[in-house]
Amino acid sequence: MDNFSFCTPTEYVFGRGVESQVGEYSVKYLGTKVLIVSGNNSAERSGLLNVVRQSLNARSIIYVELNGINPNPTDDKVYEGIKICREKGVTGVLAVGGGSVIDTAKAIAGGVPYAGDFWDFWSGKSVMVEALPIGTILTIAAAGSEGSGNSVITSLKTRQKISIRTNVLRPKFSLLNPELTMTLPPYQTACGIVDMMAHIMERYFSNTPDCEVTDRMCESLLTAIIASAPTVISDPENYQARANLMWAGTMAHNGVCGVGRAEDWTSHGMEHELSALYGVAHGAGLSVVFSAWLSYVSKFNPAKVEQFGRRVFGVHTAGEAINELKKFNSSIGMPVTLSELGIASPDIPLLVSNLHKTKGSIIGSYYPTNAEASYEIYQLML
Repeated sequence: MDNFSFCTPTEYVFGRGVESQVGEYSVKYLGTKVLIVSGNNSAERSGLLNVVRQSLNARSIIYVELNGINPNPTDDKVYEGIKICREKGVTGVLAVGGGSVIDTAKAIAGGVPYAGDFWDFWSGKSVMVEALPIGTILTIAAAGSEGSGNSVITSLKTRQKISIRTNVLRPKFSLLNPELTMTLPPYQTACGIVDMMAHIMERYFSNTPDCEVTDRMCESLLTAIIASAPTVISDPENYQARANLMWAGTMAHNGVCGVGRAEDWTSHGMEHELSALYGVAHGAGLSVVFSAWLSYVSKFNPAKVEQFGRRVFGVHTAGEAINELKKFNSSIGMPVTLSELGIASPDIPLLVSNLHKTKGSIIGSYYPTNAEASYEIYQLML
């Protein structure tokens, strides 16, 4: 295990009805004027935004709103939010939604105090040192953005989909009510399940030796997710299954599964290019990418894939482990090939070019991947 420093300052408030406490936590962390960031009307239709407004009003918090955040969030909404915050004197940002909404809120929060273009942080031209405080009310168990310092944004100009990670962007508080996820369509629920599993596996597939504690944590989270998944697909209003998935999604991406070890993130990079070019759902893309990546790297570095198979699925070979992962993803309605994802003729050379333009000539650490290798991995997705 490597040396590490780990801090997760987010205050999590978990359970039924906790969204009604948003005024109390906004007073504590966000200040007197809040920007509410939300998606495409689902929070409005469900009445959640009215609950938020009433709670903020009860605490005499002034608020302005920015809605219409789409999946695979783009920089136009970030620029719009930054402009609103500066004009209105906003003191904190409240995200009401899933990962795309939260990632947008984070980018806005980081962009407001910065004199330059917020995209400088995503393109690597500058390092973020401050941001407005952020709070979240989570409606989708998936991305883990409610507990992480990560944010993924796509540039409309360059079509680059880039992630950054900084503790500056960790939310001050996150309100987690599993009931808010019960009305999600099965496909969105399944996408979330794959996404949180991928967050764990990006950290789990590591060459750092003697990480038994974090290995076991990763394996336990994966087996808990796999156990709860069929229940939420067949019984969407099962509170306990929803609760276990929601907390697993947070734990998958708040950093605890990656302490003391090198992480990989090749699969996320490869999926980001798919969703940037073809607009696919992130979790569905990861379902296709991850098994192809495992198939490729297990030819050269099979040990951890075999351990994954033994401890998570009860099988013994790398090939069996990959087949079990594919079977599980298929069982919850996720694609395992690009054709199933709706991409009949992918432009693999363009995907490879964009990937290495963004990520560099060599990506990943479990099996360092060059352009030739990434081309083969995309081929395995066909």
